[in-house]
Amino acid sequence: MWVFPVLVLATLSSWLLGIEGSTSTPIGCAVVAIALIKVRLVGLHFMELRDAPAALRGAFEVYVVATGATLLTLYLVL
Repeated sequence: MWVFPVLVLATLSSWLLGIEGSTSTPIGCAVVAIALIKVRLVGLHFMELRDAPAALRGAFEVYVVATGATLLTLYLVL
């Protein structure tokens, strides 16, 4: 299964980005984006939403996009 190694790499990359303690906006946005990708992968593959009815999978996809947009907007504005 390819998902688990991708999740490990994503975790390591976000850790490496954040380890410097930098508060720069691009790094913060990259860490949030990596986290959203991880949420989507976990939902689709480990919670088996990829085979769920279209309405449920659609609701999950909308949730991920809305949460991502909200988080990135708040991060950029505040």
